[in-house]
Amino acid sequence: MRSIILFVIGLVFGTGFGYIIGTPTQGHDHAGHSDKGHDHSTLSEWTGPAPSLTLIVTNDAGDARNLFIDVAGFTFTPETVNTAPVAGTGHAHIYVNGVKTLRAYGPWVHLSDAPSGSVVRVTLNANDHTGWAIDDQPIAVEISVP
Repeated sequence: MRSIILFVIGLVFGTGFGYIIGTPTQGHDHAGHSDKGHDHSTLSEWTGPAPSLTLIVTNDAGDARNLFIDVAGFTFTPETVNTAPVAGTGHAHIYVNGVKTLRAYGPWVHLSDAPSGSVVRVTLNANDHTGWAIDDQPIAVEISVP
């Protein structure tokens, strides 16, 4: 019982202190990374037939949306993230109004804040986070939220 009480006290004070001093408790800013694993501007050239990529947005509560990434010719492979690129596989990066908000390891994604008029952009990315590209053009698609 004493261990549980100490754990709860540590959790409350640790989280509270982190919030007070402004330390983020979720995610992190990719702007300061210099390692290739987080370089979103580098492209990997796609080989083979181009994948098809379309987006479908449906409303959820408030400004939340559900995004369906309809892709053919590409396989989501979350189990190989942060490894060398393998043709035709990887994950997607999701941007809302130009800001990267999350990664997608499958076709359905919940966007907690995408009000009407927002622009959602999805890029297909290799295991090492480089963007897949054809003729140096990223494989990406955008949709405006109705």
